[in-house]
This record gives sequence, C-alpha cells and structure tokens, in this order.
Amino acid sequence: MTLQIYNTLTRHKDTFVPQEPGKVKMYVCGPTVYDYIHIGNARPMIFFDVVRSYLEVIGNDVNYVVNFTDVDDKLIKKADQLGTTVPEVADRFIQAYYEDLDGLGIPRATHNPRVTENMNLIIDFIKQLEDEGVAYEKGGDVYYRTHKFPDYGKLSKQNLDELQFGIRIGVDERKEHPQDFVLWKAAKPGEIFWDSPWGKGRPGWHIECSAMARNILGDTLDIHGGGQDLQFPHHECEVAQSEVLTGKPLANYWMHNGFIRIDNEKMSKSLGNGILVKDLREQYRREAIRYFMLSTHYRNPLNFSEDIMEQAENSVDRIANAVNNMKHRLNTVTINEAIPQDREAKIAEIRDQFHEKMQDDFNTPDAITAVFEWVNEANMLLQAEVVNRAELEAMLALFEEMNAVLRLYTEEQDELHADIEKLIQERAEARKAKDWARSDEIRDELADMGIVIEDTPQGVRWRRK
Repeated sequence: MTLQIYNTLTRHKDTFVPQEPGKVKMYVCGPTVYDYIHIGNARPMIFFDVVRSYLEVIGNDVNYVVNFTDVDDKLIKKADQLGTTVPEVADRFIQAYYEDLDGLGIPRATHNPRVTENMNLIIDFIKQLEDEGVAYEKGGDVYYRTHKFPDYGKLSKQNLDELQFGIRIGVDERKEHPQDFVLWKAAKPGEIFWDSPWGKGRPGWHIECSAMARNILGDTLDIHGGGQDLQFPHHECEVAQSEVLTGKPLANYWMHNGFIRIDNEKMSKSLGNGILVKDLREQYRREAIRYFMLSTHYRNPLNFSEDIMEQAENSVDRIANAVNNMKHRLNTVTINEAIPQDREAKIAEIRDQFHEKMQDDFNTPDAITAVFEWVNEANMLLQAEVVNRAELEAMLALFEEMNAVLRLYTEEQDELHADIEKLIQERAEARKAKDWARSDEIRDELADMGIVIEDTPQGVRWRRK
C-alpha cells in the first residue's frame, strides 16, 4: 500500500513521497486568537492531527507546525472592546485554544509560532521581496506586485483578471494594480506597531505564514494544510511570496478541509448559528466530537445537528463497551495458547482494511468502519465460554494501533473504566457476602452513572445505557 493524498494543487490524488525518507515537514494555518475557537476551527484541528498521527504510525517523524496570528485588525478591535491590550487578548485566547485542544484529545504541535515573536523575521522577508522588485512602498504600506509572479492563481485555479480583491484592506488607489495585496500596514493612531524600514506598522496576514514556515521548515514543505476558505487568498498569496524568492515549490502537497454546516445551513455570524468548542465540550464527550468530525471525508461538507451528535455518542459507546469488556475479560482469563489461524487472519484483514482506507487520502469514515469490524469481532470473541489470552491481547493491540490515529477511546475513558470496575468488584463481594442491600445500592449507583450491568456465565459485563 502507498499513501495517496488529494493535492489541491494538482486536483488529483498523488502518491505521497516526503522530501527526506521518514521525515515530514507539515504546516497548518492556525487561529487568529481574538476569541474562542468555534466548531469550524475544530475540524482542521482534529483532522490534521489525525494526518500527523497516521504519518507517525506508519513510521515518519513529523515536524508539525501550527501558527498563531496574534496581531490583527480583529485583535485590535477586541482589545478596544475589552479595554485591554492586544498582547493580553492574544494570551487569553491562546490559553483558551490550548484548553480546547486538550479537551478534544489533540496533542500539541511541534511548534506554535506567534507572529509577534517573529517580527524581525517577517520584516526581513518583506525587505527581500522589496529588494527583488516584487514589493513596493506607498504611504507606509508595502504591497506585493502580483503581476511579477506569472503563476499567481495556480493553487486556487482562478484567473488573475477575474479574482476579487481588497482582502484585509479595501482596494486602494495607491496600489499599482488592484490585484496587489498588502505585506506591511502602516499603523493608525493608537494602534499597536513595530518599527520597520517603512515606518511604524504591522505585517499583513499572508506574509506571516510564509516567513514562519520558511524559518522553521525550510523553503519547501511536504504538506501545507488548512480550511477550504484559506485556499484563496491566503494560501495563494503565500505561494506567490515564497516561490518568487526561493524559486522552489512552497509545498509539494496542499490539503484543504471542507466547511461545516449547522442544521444544513451555512455557519455564519449573520445567522448567529456558530457554536464555540468550549460550549460543545460541555455538552458532548471528546470522543463523540472527534467521531462526528471524522465520520465524513475531510474534503466534503460536514453537517452538525443534535441528532447527529446523539448518533456519535452512541457509536463511541459501542466502541468503548467492546474495549472495556475485552479489558475486563483479559483480567480474568488464564488460558494462553497460540492464536487460532482464523482469528489471526481476521485481525490481519481488519488491520489491512484500516490502513487501506487511511492511505486512500485519509478516508476516516471507512477507517471507522474497520474499527466497527473490530467491535463485531470482539463481541463475538467475548461470547465464547473459553477465551485465549493471546487472542485478547492481539485484538487489543490492533485496536490500540487504530486508536492511536483516530483517538475515539481515550485515557479518560480508561479512568472511568477503572472506577466502574472497582464498583463492579465491590458489588461482587457484597453478593458473595449476601449483602443484597449493598449490591442493589451499587447497581443503582452505576445506573446513575449511565451504566447497565449484566450478569453472564462469563462474568459481569457492563455497557452504557
């Protein structure tokens, strides 16, 4: 099997070959930290973490970079509203971002560079563009001459003459051409600023990622990712800025995830239907949120509704119940023989199915189908009166391999599992001592936790309601 990635640049699936075998340079555009992140931000957070995790599972060392835009018009406006400073706003919402990241079961990136910590780097990058004649200064602002880069539009596949401009600032008569975009913005009275060769100001949006990505990962990335909305103008402008200087591709593979809809409507501020991740986490378990995000192929639109989330909750319960029952049975089994050939073949079949789907452009919905093949096999194994330790261990090892990528079952569930097992053991001791009152109390306590217990010939089993 070879990993195939749908490359936005080529518009087809390309075989993934990193520049250096076993090492992957991966950059994903992160949030502008002026507020709490919403459900739309969470999709690339979860999906590209899965990409990083899968690349690691198949043997790669991934240098994974997610940036923070911590100075911007939106941060300036928020600071004015709160009566505070831009750095204080940024610090507050970066901390909130990390809380959501942890709450979604996402490990930290290798690097999280901040714009304000790389200002000299960004200014130097703009100066290089100016020295090459592709940037010019007017009234303290610095613009990029798009006509100097003939391939402008190649990523988004748009014709330069047909594109709509005025991104981040309105179309300005000081521009040589309406298509030119800003690299450096002169500070307005009272705004945060940095000194530069062009006066006091701050960088434009697009130049930040070009400078930080090049500084950490070099001239060419293996993978550059982000939401579909970043394809133009943000990523298109990154390509122009970087490639005109280096003469090399900014990224060999471009990946973009689709939008999220709320109850089949476009998520927008005007409709007021945005959902913050911090609120989502209060209502649903992280495993269910991850399941929801991964149950649709990343390039397709994803619809959110309460019914869909309820289905996600039920689905992760099925997975958790199977895992918990397997672990419980493993604690009691004594027979340890060779794995039967039919079981070994089934384990290999499920493993191959999982990897085949993940290597087909990270097809997480079908990879989840392989997980449920595992659940069905686990439940059949648990029905047997006599089970083999080697079979249980091999089955659990396969699950851990898949879960290391998808993380639909987490350590928090393990902690809950331990608490439930402790109560079940206490109930067993109460029944042995014929303390029926205590036994019933524990059953009721478990019921209040949403746990149903079943006494079977193979021992006590439990599941969520």
